[in-house]
Amino acid sequence: MVSKSSQLRRAVVLGCGGERKVWALLERRTMMNGVEKTNGEDLATEEQLITPWTVSVASGYTLLRDPRHNKGLAFTVDERDAHYLRGLLPPALMTQELQEKKLMHNLRQYEVPLQRYMAMMDLQERNERLFYKLLIDNVEELLPVVYTPTVGEACQKYGTIFRRPQGLYISLKEKGKILEVLKNWPESNIQVIVVTDGERILGLGDLGCQGMGIPVGKLSLYTALGGLRPSACLPVTIDVGTNNEKLLNDEFYIGLRQRRATGQEYAELLEEFMTAVKKNYGEKVLVQFEDFANHNAFELLEKYSPTHLVFNDDIQGTASVVLAGLLAALKLVGGALADHRFLFLGAGEAGTGIAELIALEISKQTKAPLEETRKKIWLVDSKGLIVSSRKESLQHFKKPWAHDHEPVKGLLDAVKAIKPTVLIGSSGVGKTFTKEVVEAMTSINEKPLILALSNPTSQSECTAEEAYTWSKGRAIFASGSPFDPVEYNRKVFVPGQANNAYIFPGFGLGLIMSGAIRVHDDMLLAASEALAAQVKQENFDKGLIYPPFSNIRNISANIAAKVAAKAYELGLASRLPRPKDLVKYAESCMYSPVYRSYR
Repeated sequence: MVSKSSQLRRAVVLGCGGERKVWALLERRTMMNGVEKTNGEDLATEEQLITPWTVSVASGYTLLRDPRHNKGLAFTVDERDAHYLRGLLPPALMTQELQEKKLMHNLRQYEVPLQRYMAMMDLQERNERLFYKLLIDNVEELLPVVYTPTVGEACQKYGTIFRRPQGLYISLKEKGKILEVLKNWPESNIQVIVVTDGERILGLGDLGCQGMGIPVGKLSLYTALGGLRPSACLPVTIDVGTNNEKLLNDEFYIGLRQRRATGQEYAELLEEFMTAVKKNYGEKVLVQFEDFANHNAFELLEKYSPTHLVFNDDIQGTASVVLAGLLAALKLVGGALADHRFLFLGAGEAGTGIAELIALEISKQTKAPLEETRKKIWLVDSKGLIVSSRKESLQHFKKPWAHDHEPVKGLLDAVKAIKPTVLIGSSGVGKTFTKEVVEAMTSINEKPLILALSNPTSQSECTAEEAYTWSKGRAIFASGSPFDPVEYNRKVFVPGQANNAYIFPGFGLGLIMSGAIRVHDDMLLAASEALAAQVKQENFDKGLIYPPFSNIRNISANIAAKVAAKAYELGLASRLPRPKDLVKYAESCMYSPVYRSYR
C-alpha cells in the first residue's frame, strides 16, 4: 500500500493538476515534522531544518514562474533534466554570484531612482532568493532604493506602476468577511504583519490605498535585515478611502473612490481585522502598525497593546533608534543622558514617542520618577512651545509635555529660551532648522547634537551640509533619510542615518524567536542599548553615532538577543526552554537567500 506522503510526492513528480498546491502541502508537512523532531520551534528555523532529499519540486514551466524556487540560469544540467527545464532556458549556466553581478551592473545604469525601485520589485516577483541576496550583499546602496526615500515616490505613483498584488487589500467592502479574506492569502504560517491605512505616508500625507508600498518595503527589510522568511511576512493595506483630491480624480487610482471613513465605521473595521488576525494566525503573530495618522496611531496602540502582540514603528521604532543614537552620542558630547536638555520640533507620534522613551531611559538610569524626567524634554508644535498654560487645548498625547514656562512662539525663540543640548526634528516639514537655529544651537553648545529625522529627504528639517556648514563643523548630525558625506574646512564628515531599519527587523526577530506574547517598553530600551553598543570607535572618529549598515544582520542578531532576553526576564516569552546563547540562536533562525540544490 502506498503512503499518503508517497502519493503526494508522485503527484508532484508526474506534474498533475494543482501541482504547486500539492508541493506546498508536502513541503509544509516535511518542515513541520522536521521541526517537531528537533527543538519544538514552530517555523522560526524551518528553512534550516530541511534536508535536500525531502523536497520534490514541481516541473519546468511552473517552476520557472514560481519566484520562491526559480533560479533562472543557475539551474544545473542535472536539475534541468530532472525538472523538465531542458529547452526552457538558454544553455549557459550562471552562478548566483554572477547573476548578482549582472543585476547590480544593470541597476547602476538607471539614472532615475524609481526605475531602480521598479527593477527591484520585478526581480522580487521573478526570483525571490536572488532579490534578497542582492539586497543583503549591497544593503547600503540598495536600502534607499527599496525603502526611504524612493519608496515615498513609489507610493505617490503606485497606481501607475502597479503590476501585481504583493499583499492583502482589505477595504470597507470586505467588512464582515475579513477572516475569509485572510484565508485567501496562500500562506497560513504568518509571523509578522505590517499594516497601514495610508493616511500619513512618510511626510507625504494621505496616499490612501497606494500606501501599500510601505508594508511591502518594510517586510522586504524584515527578511533582508532581520532574517524572517519571506513566506512568514504579510503586507496589508486597510482601505477606508482617501481625502486626497488628486487621487480621487486620478483615473489610475487603485483604491476606494470615497472620502475616508472615520469614527465607529473605522473602529469596527479595525476591530474585525485585529480579531480575525488573532483567530487565523494565533496569539504570537506580530502586527506592526505603519503610517497611521496621529489620532488613530495612538488609539490603536493603546487599545490593542493589552490583547495583541502589536508594535507601532512610527512611535516605538523611531523612538528606539533615536534613543540608541543619543546613547552612542554621549561618547562624543560627554555626560550622562540625564545631564542633557532636549528640544523637539514636532509633537506628533514620532516626537512624543521618542520623548517618552528618553524619559523612560533617564528614569531607569537615575531611579527618578517619570514625571520628573519628562521635565528635561520640551516640545514645539505648530503653535509654539508646549507649556502648561496650553494644557486644556492639547491633544492627550501632548499633555505630559506641557511644562511650566511662559509661552514661546517660534523654534528659534524656543532654542534661546530652553538652551537645549539636543535638537530633534520630527515635524515632517522641510527647511525648518534654519541657519539662525543651527547657529543658536552652536552658540550654546560646543558640540550641538542635531537630528533632522523627517522623511523623505525633501522633508528633512535641514541637510547634512547645512548642519555642518552653519555649525562650522561642530555639529553631530544624523537624519532620517540618507545624505552623502560632506567636506568642510578640509575635513570629511559622514552623516549618520537614524533609520528605523536598524531596529524593527531585529526587534521583530527577538519577539518571534522568544515566542513573546506582548511588547513591553523595557524591550524597546533593550533594543536601543543593544544598537548603541554596536557603534565602534572607528565610527565615532567619523562623527557617526550609528554603525554601518554593511553589518546589519549581525546588528539585528544582537538586538534580537537582547529583546528576547528581556522577554524571558519579564515572563512574556512562550518559547521554552530559553536557548543558552541567544545571539547564536538568532543567527541560526535567519533566512538564507542562497540557492538550494534540487534533486
